[in-house]
Amino acid sequence: MDLKEKIIDAVIDEFNDKGLKFTMDDIAGNIGISKRTLYTVIKDKEALFIEAIDHVFAEIKNCEREIANDDSLDILDKLKSLLIVMPEKYKTVDFRQLYDLKEKYPRIYKKVENNLNTDWDLTYEVMKQAIAEGKIRQISFPVFKAIFSGTIEYYLSRSVLIDNQMEYEEALNQMLDIVMNGIKS
Repeated sequence: MDLKEKIIDAVIDEFNDKGLKFTMDDIAGNIGISKRTLYTVIKDKEALFIEAIDHVFAEIKNCEREIANDDSLDILDKLKSLLIVMPEKYKTVDFRQLYDLKEKYPRIYKKVENNLNTDWDLTYEVMKQAIAEGKIRQISFPVFKAIFSGTIEYYLSRSVLIDNQMEYEEALNQMLDIVMNGIKS
């Protein structure tokens, strides 16, 4: 594991412990390097967040490709897995703590928001296949994307999950259930 990966892992550890309040000293101490060495790799806390976000979303995209190429999954399982994909390594991240990001680090929040709203091509391909197989009905992809990504943005930009003592993964699964099955009993 290279130093940058160690730093990103430390960001996740410290974020889980302290939310956005962790310091560069915390990161350096976590991986046993000097703060000076840390600053040779990452220029500041904002750059640190951007590196971590880029890394997490790159991992998510890798997982999406693996899911899409997994012939053992039926099309609906593929679709469900794609929609709530989270690499195993990041399942312990307390995403509920990101709600402060929008106010304290708007540039970083914009990057998260952009990642949520771009590169839906693989998901759309699986949805088209599910429609062709008669597993889901014809729907407007832009409306579906707005509902889905809008809900995730809502989770990440407000304290709703913390206020309701709900884990991020649980909230994603409930949203997926409602989207896939509706609200009818």
